[in-house]
Formats: sequence, C-alpha cells, structure tokens
Amino acid sequence: MQGAARRRPFPAAAPGSPHPGRHGAVKNEDTFKTSPFHFDLWFYFTLQNWVLDFGRPIAMIILPLEWFPLNKPSAGDYFHMAYNVITPFLLLKLIERSPKTLPRSMVYVSIIMFVMGASIHLVGDSVNHRLIFSGYQHHLSVRENPIIKNLKPETLIDSFELLYYYDEYLGHSMWYIPFFLILFIYFTGCFTPVEEESRMPVAALLLVGPSSLYYWYLVTEGQIFILYIFTFFAMMALVMHQKRKGLVLDSNGLFLFYSFIITLVLIALWVVWLWNDKILRKKYPGVIYIPEPWAFYTLHMNNLHAAKENF
Repeated sequence: MQGAARRRPFPAAAPGSPHPGRHGAVKNEDTFKTSPFHFDLWFYFTLQNWVLDFGRPIAMIILPLEWFPLNKPSAGDYFHMAYNVITPFLLLKLIERSPKTLPRSMVYVSIIMFVMGASIHLVGDSVNHRLIFSGYQHHLSVRENPIIKNLKPETLIDSFELLYYYDEYLGHSMWYIPFFLILFIYFTGCFTPVEEESRMPVAALLLVGPSSLYYWYLVTEGQIFILYIFTFFAMMALVMHQKRKGLVLDSNGLFLFYSFIITLVLIALWVVWLWNDKILRKKYPGVIYIPEPWAFYTLHMNNLHAAKENF
C-alpha cells in the first residue's frame, strides 16, 4: 500500500483528450479542429511535381548528350532521385498537419512502399527513356518496336519485356497506390462543422489549376485511371457521409477535392481529342482508352530519330 501511495499518477487529462498512456489514441475533438490552408506544402508539392516528375524526361531530351552519355544516368534520373526523397518528406509533413490523428502504422508502411515503388520505377524509366534516342517508339509495344524485335538471341526481348513490367506495372503500382492512399487518409481529416471555413482562399485558387494538370499527367502517363477513379469515388462517398453528420470540407479538403474533379474533366477532354487515333487505339485496346502523353509524343511530335544518325 505504501509503494502504491508513492506511485506518481498520470496528470489529469483535459476533458475529451485521450489518456496520456495510450500512444496514438484518436482525440475526441479531432473532427472539430480546422487547419488553415497549407499554401507552403501545396506549393512545394506542385512545384516539385512539375519540375522533378514531369520535368524528368524533358530535361533528359533538351540537355546535350555529351553531358549525360547514354551509358550513364541522365539529368532526368537525378531529378527522379530528388523526387524520391522530397515527396515522402512532404507527404509526412502533410500528415503531421492533419487536424485529425491518423493511423501512423498505415502511413509509415505506405511511405515505405512508395519509396520502393518509385525507386523501381527510376531504373525502368531511365532505360526506357534513354531508348528513345535509339529509335524506341512508346506508342508501340515492346515486341513491335523495330529496335527490339530484331534482337538476337530472341530471349533478350523477354528481358526488355521484364524491364517494361517493372517500370509500367510493378513500379507504378507500388508507387501510386501508397501515394493516393496517403492523400485519402489525409482527406479524411479535412472536415469542419463551421460553414464559413468551407471556402478556398485565393492562394488555393491559384494552385488548383497547376495541381489538377499535374494529376492529369500522373493518371494518363501512369495508366492508373482505375486507382484514381476509385480514390475519387471514395472521396465523394466520404463527403456525402460527413455531410449527413453536419460536417463540410475545409479549405485543404476543398483544394484536394476540386483538383480531382478538374483532373477528371481534363482526362475526358484528352480521351475525346484522341478518340479516333487508330494507332493509339491499337496500343490501348481495352475498354478504358486513355493514351499516355509520351506515346502521343513519340507518335506525332517526336523528331529524335534523327539523333541516332548523329552518334
């Protein structure tokens, strides 16, 4: 009894707060907190997405080959390496700013998978984009490419198909599934009972366009429309569910939600524009016809084949 009396109790917790001994417990008042618009994080996201992801292949093409020989990493590869470090850090910072306590284990596992997938994609994408300088055409399948189908022995073609699988399927899946999962986890905490807080500031309006355009590129080039549309439907379902509870999206939630809506419009316009393209139709024969921007580039705008003659 004396030992028990000397035992120091936990300090009294504030009403509605979790017990201090329970690590990661969800706070009762989490739903009723509101975060200001994270202009700095969303700006950094948009900037690094455009420069380090969309800008990767562009930097590889426009910079002289003498600086980055074909048997060495290109400028785009270094962009990709920076992306693989900066993006997980920004995602973690975004989760930290959520007004709601989110499942940490799921977030950490998702970040680990994201880094693994993006790293796998780095290798496959590096080789595939360097092949453009040798005449590789992204609008054709691996076996239909002139520079591939004449390889001897033919088992080398299987190796290139394996490389394509790691780049376009395994790498993309391990990269994008955790990415969209983290965005959705964060989205679940973007609700407030105050109607006046459910509006987008001017800063958000300025960023929503570039952000949506990048997501368009991400979905079309990554061929992840199914993942994107399921994430969007989950967001819509959550918004309707929370509305019945008297909760509305805050400025950060509105920014993310409207970005996904505009992305869907851009994807629809892209598909309508290329609807009658017979060559791209052949490469994307499925029910969901969404051509990749780089396949469109190598088919209609690519003048790099002449570079082969300069080597």
